[in-house]
Amino acid sequence: MFIGRERELQSLETVYAKEGFGMTVIYGRRRVGKSTLITEFIKEKKAIFYTATKVGADRNLELFAKQVLDVVDPDYSGVAFSSLENVLDILTKRTSVSDGKVILVIDELPYWAEKDEALLSILQKYIDTQWLDKNLMLILCGSALSFMENKVLSEKSPVFGRRDSQIKLEAFNYRDSALFVPNYSPEDKAVCYGVTGGVAKYLAMIDSTKSLDDNIKRLFFNTDGYLFDETKNLLTQEFADVTLVNNIIEQVASGENTLNIIASKVKEKDATVLYSLEKLIDVGLVEKKKCITEEKNKKKTQYVLKDHMFKFWYEFIPKAISVIEMGQGELYYDKVVKPQLHAFMGSVFEEMCRYYTLEHGIQGAFGSFITEAGTWWGVEQLQDDTGKWYQQATDIDVVGLSTVDNTAVIGECKFKNEKIDRGVYETLLGRARLIAGKYNVTKYLLFSLSGFTDWFDTQDKTNIVLITVEDMYH
Repeated sequence: MFIGRERELQSLETVYAKEGFGMTVIYGRRRVGKSTLITEFIKEKKAIFYTATKVGADRNLELFAKQVLDVVDPDYSGVAFSSLENVLDILTKRTSVSDGKVILVIDELPYWAEKDEALLSILQKYIDTQWLDKNLMLILCGSALSFMENKVLSEKSPVFGRRDSQIKLEAFNYRDSALFVPNYSPEDKAVCYGVTGGVAKYLAMIDSTKSLDDNIKRLFFNTDGYLFDETKNLLTQEFADVTLVNNIIEQVASGENTLNIIASKVKEKDATVLYSLEKLIDVGLVEKKKCITEEKNKKKTQYVLKDHMFKFWYEFIPKAISVIEMGQGELYYDKVVKPQLHAFMGSVFEEMCRYYTLEHGIQGAFGSFITEAGTWWGVEQLQDDTGKWYQQATDIDVVGLSTVDNTAVIGECKFKNEKIDRGVYETLLGRARLIAGKYNVTKYLLFSLSGFTDWFDTQDKTNIVLITVEDMYH
């Protein structure tokens, strides 16, 4: 069953429906569902779908030719071609308006284009000289984000300016992820999003007829579970030095988020670590988080794991490997992991709440037009019981900004088995002054797994918004 991605399918259909040639570029990290999206789109359409592999230019040409001929001219099957142009000539001849539109998909394009520098220039030549009036749609797809952005989409690319649309496919947001497990409780939907990171491939493996606990045990805590080895498999596909990258991710997962500290912990030079971090950003596993009110302050950036599944894996699996290999992974999950799930969900829940704030804020739900949402961190001045001032590091989980009227909403998130009380609200109230110099704070958002204490019933809620996990799924 195909789930979600309505906007992306509509975008592809728009290009397909136009007269003559059309081109779309699709890119995004691995396992996010790019090929599945394309497969869904080309159903019942005439299409050539070629997936390039790391086999070199000649072999890719050979396999591509076979794929093309199987669709447009089976009589030629088995013929060897000395150049890509020969294959594209046949494709061009067989693409007449009367036969209806043909879709040509080259998936994992970087694997081929990196070994054949002429590939994109040849495609450009055919687009410009042969295909503009042909009933042909070209889809170029790839997982290497920097390659797709720099070599395919940028001004330096031979095919620059030829595309009709581009789709950067992201993991599913928390609400779309819930479509895979419609019968789960809001809490379980949230945890399911947390352990899969909204990645299509992992969500598709959740059997919603079984409990979430059973799914997590099967996928992570058995040696034959798909996600038991997944982090290593993904890193091996992308990196030559898996050991170093693994060590770096371990540090980021444990909360180390500045370059110099990560470098000192893994005992490598800053430049070496920075190179790996940038590659990790490129493949969609790490992101550089900025303090929302100080976007240009380079000192205020943090490296964090973008992929929640990786965060879950690094938090729980390395310590459990010997137990899992002895066949006792499920016991380990019950005794060790399950009691810590709410703590693990803390940062995941914050990200869900930021998404909720932006989504509803754009629609004016909080009284102003919220245009961005993020997090804030810095130092707060506090007074102790004796009246003495001291400083402490602090953060605000959710900050939604309206750059239109310089207003802000701020929020605190608690994914715990206890209700949010007055103290949490008063702390948030105190932190409002940390950004009040630049923005007028108009609303205080409190997000809670377990609801709120009776104290809130007695308060004027003009500026307080109380949101439960259940509300977030409505």
